[in-house]
Amino acid sequence: MEGLGLSTEFWKGKRVLLTGHTGFKGSWLALWLQSLGAEVTGYSLDPQEGPSLFTLADVGAGLDDRRGDLRDLGALLEVVFAAQPEIILHLAAQPLVREGYRDPLGTYSSNVMGTLNLLEAARQVGTARACVVVTTDKVYANQEWAWPYRENEPLGGHDPYSSSKACCELLAQSYASSFFPAQRYAEHGFALATARAGNVLGGGDFAAERLIPDVFKAWTAGSPVTLRYPKAVRPWQHVLEPLAGYLQLAHGLFTQGCERAGAWNFGPRDEDMCTVGEVVERLARGWGEAPGLLIEPSDVHEAGLLRLDSSRARQVLGWQPRWTLEQCLAHTLHWHQQWQLGADMQQVTLNHLNTFKEAR
Repeated sequence: MEGLGLSTEFWKGKRVLLTGHTGFKGSWLALWLQSLGAEVTGYSLDPQEGPSLFTLADVGAGLDDRRGDLRDLGALLEVVFAAQPEIILHLAAQPLVREGYRDPLGTYSSNVMGTLNLLEAARQVGTARACVVVTTDKVYANQEWAWPYRENEPLGGHDPYSSSKACCELLAQSYASSFFPAQRYAEHGFALATARAGNVLGGGDFAAERLIPDVFKAWTAGSPVTLRYPKAVRPWQHVLEPLAGYLQLAHGLFTQGCERAGAWNFGPRDEDMCTVGEVVERLARGWGEAPGLLIEPSDVHEAGLLRLDSSRARQVLGWQPRWTLEQCLAHTLHWHQQWQLGADMQQVTLNHLNTFKEAR
Protein backbone atom coordinates (compact mmCIF):
# COMPACT_ATOMS: atom_id res chain seq x y z
CA MET A 1 0.00 0.00 0.00
CA GLU A 2 1.52 3.32 -1.06
CA GLY A 3 0.40 6.25 1.06
CA LEU A 4 0.02 9.84 -0.07
CA GLY A 5 3.43 11.21 -1.05
CA LEU A 6 5.10 7.80 -1.44
CA SER A 7 4.41 7.19 -5.11
CA THR A 8 6.79 7.08 -8.04
CA GLU A 9 4.40 9.43 -9.82
CA PHE A 10 5.38 12.26 -7.48
CA TRP A 11 9.06 11.51 -6.85
CA LYS A 12 10.23 10.44 -10.31
CA GLY A 13 12.67 13.02 -11.64
CA LYS A 14 12.50 15.22 -8.53
CA ARG A 15 15.87 16.78 -7.66
CA VAL A 16 16.49 15.90 -4.02
CA LEU A 17 19.35 16.97 -1.76
CA LEU A 18 19.81 14.43 1.04
CA THR A 19 22.28 15.28 3.79
CA GLY A 20 23.63 12.45 5.92
CA HIS A 21 23.19 9.91 3.12
CA THR A 22 26.12 7.79 4.34
CA GLY A 23 24.53 7.21 7.76
CA PHE A 24 22.10 4.53 8.87
CA LYS A 25 18.83 6.41 8.31
CA GLY A 26 20.26 8.29 5.36
CA SER A 27 21.27 5.09 3.56
CA TRP A 28 17.80 3.60 3.91
CA LEU A 29 16.23 6.84 2.69
CA ALA A 30 18.65 7.12 -0.23
CA LEU A 31 17.71 3.64 -1.43
CA TRP A 32 14.01 4.45 -1.06
CA LEU A 33 14.35 7.67 -3.05
CA GLN A 34 16.28 5.84 -5.75
CA SER A 35 13.54 3.21 -5.97
CA LEU A 36 11.03 6.05 -6.50
CA GLY A 37 13.02 7.49 -9.38
CA ALA A 38 14.26 10.65 -7.65
CA GLU A 39 17.49 12.33 -8.78
CA VAL A 40 19.39 12.29 -5.49
CA THR A 41 22.45 14.30 -4.51
CA GLY A 42 23.91 13.12 -1.23
CA TYR A 43 26.10 15.33 0.96
CA SER A 44 27.75 13.86 4.02
CA LEU A 45 30.93 12.89 5.80
CA ASP A 46 32.46 9.55 4.89
CA PRO A 47 30.67 6.50 6.30
CA GLN A 48 31.95 5.17 9.61
CA GLU A 49 34.93 2.85 9.63
CA GLY A 50 34.06 -0.84 9.55
CA PRO A 51 30.79 -2.22 8.22
CA SER A 52 28.09 0.26 7.22
CA LEU A 53 24.77 0.01 5.45
CA PHE A 54 25.99 2.58 2.92
CA THR A 55 28.86 0.32 1.83
CA LEU A 56 27.17 -3.08 2.20
CA ALA A 57 24.08 -2.04 0.20
CA ASP A 58 26.11 -0.09 -2.40
CA VAL A 59 23.98 2.97 -1.75
CA GLY A 60 26.34 5.38 -3.52
CA ALA A 61 25.96 3.68 -6.90
CA GLY A 62 22.53 5.21 -7.52
CA LEU A 63 23.11 8.85 -6.58
CA ASP A 64 25.46 11.82 -6.89
CA ASP A 65 27.68 11.03 -3.93
CA ARG A 66 29.26 14.19 -2.50
CA ARG A 67 31.40 14.26 0.64
CA GLY A 68 31.98 17.20 2.95
CA ASP A 69 31.25 18.87 6.27
CA LEU A 70 28.11 20.96 6.65
CA ARG A 71 30.11 23.39 8.75
CA ASP A 72 31.98 24.40 5.59
CA LEU A 73 29.46 26.82 4.07
CA GLY A 74 31.52 27.43 0.94
CA ALA A 75 31.75 23.75 0.05
CA LEU A 76 28.08 23.24 0.85
CA LEU A 77 27.04 26.15 -1.37
CA GLU A 78 28.95 24.64 -4.29
CA VAL A 79 27.05 21.36 -3.91
CA VAL A 80 23.65 23.03 -3.54
CA PHE A 81 24.25 25.30 -6.54
CA ALA A 82 25.26 22.26 -8.60
CA ALA A 83 22.33 20.12 -7.44
CA GLN A 84 19.63 22.81 -7.80
CA PRO A 85 17.40 20.81 -5.43
CA GLU A 86 13.63 21.02 -5.45
CA ILE A 87 13.38 19.15 -2.13
CA ILE A 88 15.87 19.06 0.76
CA LEU A 89 15.90 16.29 3.37
CA HIS A 90 18.34 17.18 6.16
CA LEU A 91 19.41 14.14 8.18
CA ALA A 92 23.11 14.87 8.75
CA ALA A 93 23.95 15.19 12.45
CA GLN A 94 25.98 13.96 15.37
CA PRO A 95 23.22 11.58 16.54
CA LEU A 96 24.39 10.04 19.82
CA VAL A 97 23.58 11.15 23.37
CA ARG A 98 26.76 9.83 24.97
CA GLU A 99 28.98 11.29 22.24
CA GLY A 100 27.36 14.63 23.04
CA TYR A 101 28.72 14.40 26.59
CA ARG A 102 32.21 13.52 25.33
CA ASP A 103 32.29 16.22 22.66
CA PRO A 104 29.71 18.93 23.34
CA LEU A 105 31.45 21.52 21.17
CA GLY A 106 31.55 19.18 18.18
CA THR A 107 27.94 18.16 18.77
CA TYR A 108 26.64 21.73 18.88
CA SER A 109 28.74 22.87 15.93
CA SER A 110 27.74 19.89 13.77
CA ASN A 111 24.07 19.97 14.61
CA VAL A 112 23.38 23.69 15.00
CA MET A 113 25.89 25.34 12.65
CA GLY A 114 25.44 22.53 10.13
CA THR A 115 21.69 23.16 10.07
CA LEU A 116 22.20 26.92 9.92
CA ASN A 117 24.52 26.57 6.92
CA LEU A 118 22.06 24.27 5.17
CA LEU A 119 19.16 26.70 5.60
CA GLU A 120 21.33 29.60 4.48
CA ALA A 121 22.44 27.65 1.39
CA ALA A 122 18.80 26.87 0.60
CA ARG A 123 17.97 30.57 0.97
CA GLN A 124 20.82 31.71 -1.27
CA VAL A 125 20.32 29.13 -4.03
CA GLY A 126 16.55 29.49 -4.00
CA THR A 127 15.51 26.45 -6.04
CA ALA A 128 14.02 24.34 -3.23
CA ARG A 129 10.29 24.38 -2.56
CA ALA A 130 10.34 22.02 0.42
CA CYS A 131 12.76 21.28 3.25
CA VAL A 132 12.44 18.74 6.07
CA VAL A 133 14.87 19.20 8.97
CA VAL A 134 15.08 16.00 10.99
CA THR A 135 15.59 16.45 14.73
CA THR A 136 14.54 13.95 17.44
CA ASP A 137 11.93 13.12 20.05
CA LYS A 138 14.47 14.30 22.64
CA VAL A 139 13.88 17.99 21.84
CA TYR A 140 11.10 18.19 24.44
CA ALA A 141 11.57 19.44 27.99
CA ASN A 142 11.01 15.90 29.21
CA GLN A 143 9.16 15.64 32.53
CA GLU A 144 9.02 11.82 32.20
CA TRP A 145 5.28 11.83 32.67
CA ALA A 146 2.95 9.14 31.35
CA TRP A 147 1.19 11.01 28.55
CA PRO A 148 2.80 11.62 25.14
CA TYR A 149 4.29 14.89 23.96
CA ARG A 150 2.56 16.95 21.30
CA GLU A 151 4.30 19.27 18.87
CA ASN A 152 3.32 22.39 20.83
CA GLU A 153 4.93 21.22 24.10
CA PRO A 154 7.93 23.24 25.42
CA LEU A 155 11.35 22.45 24.01
CA GLY A 156 14.28 21.60 26.25
CA GLY A 157 17.14 19.13 26.32
CA HIS A 158 18.97 17.91 29.43
CA ASP A 159 22.10 16.75 27.59
CA PRO A 160 24.16 18.43 24.82
CA TYR A 161 22.79 16.25 22.02
CA SER A 162 19.15 16.81 22.98
CA SER A 163 19.75 20.51 23.54
CA SER A 164 21.51 20.89 20.19
CA LYS A 165 18.50 19.39 18.43
CA ALA A 166 16.14 21.70 20.32
CA CYS A 167 18.34 24.55 19.07
CA CYS A 168 17.79 23.26 15.52
CA GLU A 169 14.04 23.45 16.08
CA LEU A 170 14.31 27.08 17.19
CA LEU A 171 16.64 27.84 14.31
CA ALA A 172 14.18 26.40 11.78
CA GLN A 173 11.32 28.36 13.34
CA SER A 174 13.37 31.56 13.15
CA TYR A 175 14.36 31.07 9.51
CA ALA A 176 10.78 30.27 8.55
CA SER A 177 9.47 33.39 10.30
CA SER A 178 12.24 35.70 9.10
CA PHE A 179 12.75 34.62 5.50
CA PHE A 180 9.90 32.27 4.52
CA PRO A 181 6.74 33.54 6.27
CA ALA A 182 3.44 32.00 5.23
CA GLN A 183 1.96 35.35 4.22
CA ARG A 184 4.71 35.76 1.59
CA TYR A 185 4.62 32.21 0.26
CA ALA A 186 3.59 33.36 -3.22
CA GLU A 187 6.82 35.37 -3.31
CA HIS A 188 9.37 32.91 -1.92
CA GLY A 189 7.66 29.54 -2.62
CA PHE A 190 9.56 27.71 0.14
CA ALA A 191 8.03 25.61 2.96
CA LEU A 192 10.05 24.39 5.94
CA ALA A 193 9.20 21.74 8.55
CA THR A 194 10.91 19.79 11.31
CA ALA A 195 10.41 16.08 12.00
CA ARG A 196 10.72 14.47 15.43
CA ALA A 197 11.00 10.68 15.52
CA GLY A 198 11.59 8.11 18.22
CA ASN A 199 14.22 5.39 18.61
CA VAL A 200 14.71 3.65 15.28
CA LEU A 201 15.72 0.03 14.75
CA GLY A 202 16.56 -1.85 11.60
CA GLY A 203 19.13 -3.76 9.63
CA GLY A 204 22.42 -2.06 8.87
CA ASP A 205 22.82 -0.08 12.07
CA PHE A 206 26.43 -0.52 13.22
CA ALA A 207 26.79 2.63 15.34
CA ALA A 208 28.53 2.35 18.68
CA GLU A 209 26.51 2.79 21.86
CA ARG A 210 23.18 1.99 20.23
CA LEU A 211 21.09 -0.85 21.57
CA ILE A 212 20.72 -3.21 18.61
CA PRO A 213 24.33 -2.96 17.35
CA ASP A 214 25.59 -3.50 20.90
CA VAL A 215 23.33 -6.54 21.34
CA PHE A 216 24.34 -8.18 18.06
CA LYS A 217 28.03 -7.45 18.57
CA ALA A 218 28.02 -8.97 22.05
CA TRP A 219 25.98 -12.04 21.19
CA THR A 220 27.96 -12.74 18.02
CA ALA A 221 31.08 -12.81 20.21
CA GLY A 222 29.31 -15.13 22.66
CA SER A 223 29.17 -12.51 25.40
CA PRO A 224 26.24 -11.12 27.38
CA VAL A 225 25.11 -7.65 26.36
CA THR A 226 25.55 -4.83 28.87
CA LEU A 227 22.51 -2.58 29.41
CA ARG A 228 22.72 0.85 31.02
CA TYR A 229 18.97 1.55 31.36
CA PRO A 230 17.04 -1.75 31.13
CA LYS A 231 13.85 -0.17 32.53
CA ALA A 232 13.90 2.92 30.30
CA VAL A 233 10.82 3.12 28.05
CA ARG A 234 11.42 4.25 24.47
CA PRO A 235 9.25 4.85 21.38
CA TRP A 236 10.71 1.98 19.32
CA GLN A 237 9.98 1.76 15.59
CA HIS A 238 11.55 0.42 12.43
CA VAL A 239 13.67 2.97 10.62
CA LEU A 240 11.32 2.90 7.61
CA GLU A 241 8.42 4.24 9.70
CA PRO A 242 9.72 7.79 10.22
CA LEU A 243 11.34 7.78 6.77
CA ALA A 244 7.88 7.27 5.29
CA GLY A 245 6.79 10.24 7.38
CA TYR A 246 9.63 12.40 6.07
CA LEU A 247 8.68 11.56 2.48
CA GLN A 248 5.00 12.26 3.08
CA LEU A 249 5.85 15.50 4.85
CA ALA A 250 8.10 16.61 1.99
CA HIS A 251 5.30 15.85 -0.46
CA GLY A 252 2.89 17.92 1.64
CA LEU A 253 5.30 20.86 1.80
CA PHE A 254 5.88 20.69 -1.95
CA THR A 255 2.20 20.53 -2.89
CA GLN A 256 0.52 22.40 -0.02
CA GLY A 257 3.23 24.89 0.92
CA CYS A 258 3.23 26.51 4.34
CA GLU A 259 0.02 24.69 5.30
CA ARG A 260 2.28 21.75 6.11
CA ALA A 261 5.06 23.76 7.78
CA GLY A 262 6.02 23.49 11.44
CA ALA A 263 6.90 20.55 13.68
CA TRP A 264 5.71 16.96 13.24
CA ASN A 265 5.96 13.88 15.47
CA PHE A 266 6.44 10.38 14.02
CA GLY A 267 6.19 7.80 16.78
CA PRO A 268 4.98 4.20 17.24
CA ARG A 269 1.65 2.90 18.48
CA ASP A 270 1.15 2.91 22.23
CA GLU A 271 1.28 -0.88 22.37
CA ASP A 272 4.79 -0.85 20.92
CA MET A 273 6.17 1.26 23.75
CA CYS A 274 8.31 -0.97 25.93
CA THR A 275 11.49 -1.02 27.97
CA VAL A 276 15.03 -1.56 26.76
CA GLY A 277 15.11 -4.87 28.62
CA GLU A 278 11.92 -6.08 26.95
CA VAL A 279 13.35 -5.36 23.50
CA VAL A 280 16.43 -7.43 24.30
CA GLU A 281 14.29 -10.28 25.65
CA ARG A 282 12.23 -10.33 22.43
CA LEU A 283 15.38 -10.37 20.32
CA ALA A 284 16.75 -13.22 22.41
CA ARG A 285 13.76 -15.39 21.51
CA GLY A 286 14.68 -15.09 17.85
CA TRP A 287 18.42 -15.41 18.34
CA GLY A 288 18.40 -18.87 19.89
CA GLU A 289 20.96 -19.37 22.61
CA ALA A 290 21.51 -15.72 23.51
CA PRO A 291 24.27 -15.26 26.12
CA GLY A 292 22.05 -13.04 28.28
CA LEU A 293 22.68 -9.58 29.67
CA LEU A 294 24.44 -7.60 32.35
CA ILE A 295 23.29 -4.39 34.04
CA GLU A 296 25.80 -1.54 34.26
CA PRO A 297 24.36 1.73 35.60
CA SER A 298 25.13 4.70 33.37
CA ASP A 299 27.33 7.56 34.51
CA VAL A 300 25.36 10.12 32.47
CA HIS A 301 21.73 11.19 32.39
CA GLU A 302 19.38 9.61 29.85
CA ALA A 303 15.60 9.88 29.82
CA GLY A 304 13.66 7.09 31.52
CA LEU A 305 10.29 7.64 29.82
CA LEU A 306 9.47 9.39 26.57
CA ARG A 307 6.35 9.08 24.40
CA LEU A 308 5.18 10.91 21.29
CA ASP A 309 1.71 11.94 20.16
CA SER A 310 1.63 11.50 16.38
CA SER A 311 -2.01 12.43 15.89
CA ARG A 312 -1.19 15.35 13.62
CA ALA A 313 0.81 13.20 11.19
CA ARG A 314 -1.93 10.55 11.11
CA GLN A 315 -4.79 12.98 10.61
CA VAL A 316 -3.17 15.50 8.25
CA LEU A 317 -0.54 13.53 6.31
CA GLY A 318 -2.25 10.14 6.36
CA TRP A 319 0.88 8.64 7.93
CA GLN A 320 0.61 5.67 10.26
CA PRO A 321 2.91 2.93 11.55
CA ARG A 322 2.87 -0.19 9.39
CA TRP A 323 4.91 -2.72 11.34
CA THR A 324 4.42 -3.85 14.92
CA LEU A 325 7.44 -3.98 17.19
CA GLU A 326 7.53 -7.77 16.73
CA GLN A 327 7.72 -7.33 12.95
CA CYS A 328 10.33 -4.63 13.35
CA LEU A 329 12.56 -6.86 15.48
CA ALA A 330 12.05 -9.85 13.18
CA HIS A 331 13.17 -7.87 10.12
CA THR A 332 16.11 -6.38 12.02
CA LEU A 333 17.27 -9.82 13.12
CA HIS A 334 16.76 -11.26 9.62
CA TRP A 335 18.91 -8.52 8.05
CA HIS A 336 21.73 -9.20 10.50
CA GLN A 337 21.57 -12.94 9.95
CA GLN A 338 21.64 -12.51 6.17
CA TRP A 339 24.69 -10.28 6.49
CA GLN A 340 26.46 -12.92 8.57
CA LEU A 341 25.65 -15.48 5.86
CA GLY A 342 27.25 -13.31 3.18
CA ALA A 343 24.06 -12.45 1.29
CA ASP A 344 23.66 -9.65 -1.25
CA MET A 345 22.82 -6.92 1.25
CA GLN A 346 21.53 -4.43 -1.27
CA GLN A 347 18.96 -6.99 -2.38
CA VAL A 348 18.11 -7.94 1.20
CA THR A 349 17.63 -4.27 2.08
CA LEU A 350 15.47 -3.63 -0.98
CA ASN A 351 13.39 -6.72 -0.17
CA HIS A 352 12.71 -5.33 3.31
CA LEU A 353 11.81 -1.98 1.78
CA ASN A 354 9.38 -3.59 -0.66
CA THR A 355 7.78 -5.67 2.10
CA PHE A 356 7.28 -2.53 4.14
CA LYS A 357 5.76 -0.63 1.21
CA GLU A 358 3.22 -3.44 0.74
CA ALA A 359 2.25 -3.55 4.43
CA ARG A 360 -1.14 -2.27 5.61
